[in-house]
Amino acid sequence: MSNISHLPTPDTNGSVAERLFRSLVGDSSEVVTIGQLVRILEASGLRRDDRRLRSTWNNIDQTDAAQPIDADEFERILAPEESVLVERALSGHLILPDFADFRTRLTEIFERCREDRSGAVASYIPQLARVEPDKFGLGVCSVDGQQFSLGDDADRYCVQSTCKPMLYALANELHGRETVHRHVGREPSGRSFNELTLSHAGLPHNPMINAGAIMSASLIKPGEPLAERFDYIVGKWRDMSGGTAPGFDNAVFLSEKATADRNFALAYFMRENGAFAPGTDLMETLDFYFQCCSLRLDVRQMSVIAATLANGGVCPLTNERVLGAESVRNCLSLMYSCGMYDFSGEFAFTVGIPAKSGVSGALMLVIPGVCGIALWSPRLDRCGNSVRGVRFAEELAQTFAFHSYASMIEDASLIDPTASQSARRADVSGHACAAAASGDVGELRRLVAMGADLSQPDYDGRTALHLAACEGQVNALRFLLGLGFAAEPRDRWGNTPLDDAKREGRKPIVELLSGLAGKSGTGKVKRSRKAA
Repeated sequence: MSNISHLPTPDTNGSVAERLFRSLVGDSSEVVTIGQLVRILEASGLRRDDRRLRSTWNNIDQTDAAQPIDADEFERILAPEESVLVERALSGHLILPDFADFRTRLTEIFERCREDRSGAVASYIPQLARVEPDKFGLGVCSVDGQQFSLGDDADRYCVQSTCKPMLYALANELHGRETVHRHVGREPSGRSFNELTLSHAGLPHNPMINAGAIMSASLIKPGEPLAERFDYIVGKWRDMSGGTAPGFDNAVFLSEKATADRNFALAYFMRENGAFAPGTDLMETLDFYFQCCSLRLDVRQMSVIAATLANGGVCPLTNERVLGAESVRNCLSLMYSCGMYDFSGEFAFTVGIPAKSGVSGALMLVIPGVCGIALWSPRLDRCGNSVRGVRFAEELAQTFAFHSYASMIEDASLIDPTASQSARRADVSGHACAAAASGDVGELRRLVAMGADLSQPDYDGRTALHLAACEGQVNALRFLLGLGFAAEPRDRWGNTPLDDAKREGRKPIVELLSGLAGKSGTGKVKRSRKAA
């Protein structure tokens, strides 16, 4: 999947507004309603609070939704500086061209996962133990800023361990990779996230467990007052989420600090082993770390943050760079290998998506070049990961080609949402028709093994059967009929494969198909699937 949304080739015939207006009205009308434009923009995932379309939405809101508008009025409504984004939405050139279909499929997964009520809320932090266990929210944001959310999407929750990727990325930004990794490793620990253990070098194993996150926090502006350090962190969260600042839960902060014996022990253990940079204030570092864990936001904000990581550090809603590309690459690498506590290896194997979970029930998924997904469901499994969140991620990887190595396996059952439905259908039918026309039964077998529907017609309604019949490819035709397809599909002109064979003088094909008229292929050919 590409991480670049290609712009359409400019059309020199008329202005952008004129072309977009014509795409809405067609050739038989000279007017369109604002409602039509709104429906298309919203279906493409561009929300009314999208700052990139502020002027256009304001103009829309000042116009009667049912009032017909002509080309001149349409050009007035469409703000010139915002026309490129509208053009990409109307022409299907955003990264998720069939956003409505993508949203529908994710909604179906979300509703199935909602039924799972296994697991229990975190109890070792008193404030987290009081959260309603059946809360469930989903937020999605693409690298082009297409958004939608479901469930308890406006409920704010504490980020907890989902702050760890940010702490590590910012430490990279401030000091560079080499300096950071003098103080923290980059290997999975194979241990619980808060276990009292260090690597053979006397360093925390990686930045995605408590010891490593405390170390990352210690490297963020250590010479400045704690208030300045906290403001810096809040500002970065705000920039990554497109301008909405996170909240802060002081009760969770105090509760976490009061029950942090293990984190204090980890910090002293690291100091004993000389892991911290010289001059590190241990108590201030721990306070700073607890503050970072106690930030509050909702899944809508967190999905934009995940999308910023998916977009290489550039926030999709502002087009501003917040993190350097190398910092993001390093961060995603460690999220992939270490982001799910001691379930990280299994998650990388089955889901194959960079992720980070938190004991508040938070889960952040990053699909590089495509989108960010945030989930919140407080019921946790034995590893401390959200039960519903993990299940959602597993079903996501079974539905879409999002696994990091999905491209290595030809599996037609996996959907690439960066290609439109029509393009996906055309790709399958095109391959099948080409293989049938050349008599390449091996390629047809490969397509069947992938799960492809070889009965899928092309834009003219012509199927692989039509092409095999037209070109006289008997073995290919027998193979297709042996799959059980009807022998008489009709193209846009009403022609069947038998009609094509007669027209082209393919006598063996005519004889074969003449005996099957009005029947399905299965069991009607003497040399069926095995013979083919």
